[in-house]
Amino acid sequence: MNMPRVELNPFLSLSRLAYGVWRLSEAADTSPAAVAGRIQACLDQGITTFDHADIYGGYSCEALFGAALRAQPGLKAGMEIVTKCDIMLLSEQRPQNRVKHYDTSSEHVTASVDRSLRNIGVDAIDLLLIHRPDPLMDHRALGACLDGLIQSGKVRAAGVSNFMPWDLDLLQSAMKNRLLTNQIEISLLQTRGFVDGQVAHAQRLGLPVMAWSPLGGGRLFGQEAAALRLRPALQRMAAEQGVDDTAVAIAWLLHHPARIIPVLGTNDLQRIQRMHEALRVSFDRQTWFELYSLANGAEVP
Repeated sequence: MNMPRVELNPFLSLSRLAYGVWRLSEAADTSPAAVAGRIQACLDQGITTFDHADIYGGYSCEALFGAALRAQPGLKAGMEIVTKCDIMLLSEQRPQNRVKHYDTSSEHVTASVDRSLRNIGVDAIDLLLIHRPDPLMDHRALGACLDGLIQSGKVRAAGVSNFMPWDLDLLQSAMKNRLLTNQIEISLLQTRGFVDGQVAHAQRLGLPVMAWSPLGGGRLFGQEAAALRLRPALQRMAAEQGVDDTAVAIAWLLHHPARIIPVLGTNDLQRIQRMHEALRVSFDRQTWFELYSLANGAEVP
């Protein structure tokens, strides 16, 4: 299937839709064969970008994914691995953590990369993201660490996640290599990024935006006020274009000129197989603003 791609630099591009593995450990079947089936369903659509973080599944999802790749090594061909680090959870897997915190020290970031490489079973991380801005970040030390990881070949490129413009600029000021994306929460239930500078800053720098929870973590189909306001319009548009309302909500993000890459996470194989349908949905300006206004509960000023 011909999936559009988003170029981050001359050496790295991502599929227009990415698959997020944060719920992988929640599936009824987490066997290598079942996980490989989900991966293959993505690859069959041209979804080649897989979004990880060391903490997903209580530090288990990278290993589950890696077990599938070891069982079927042919899946690795043409795949881009994105992973994140610096959040330190309270977990049996990390007994040394007595309080949830962030760690952007060179020692931790390097050790996390080495663990991710072992867990996933790849030779390099295509895109390493710093997961959250760290109030104790030493930007010079972290910048030198990321540059060193890229120079070593363990990481092909670096970016950030949940960073405000000033956080990104601070880290970038201490790096030789360019940060290539900011992964933020953005959806019809979280439109703040369009007005708080995050999306505008990325556009000014020419950075594609990666969108986590592009369906509000499933809340878009729940009973929140915004979801209830949006549902009739989403269902109407879905019926008009022969898709489901999930595809319309994702297409709303794809329509934006910031080159937003929605990171879609589900364990339902049928839903995975239909992810590409979002690419078939067309929007005009007024329809986009219709959903934006419903999401915010008011027309634009």
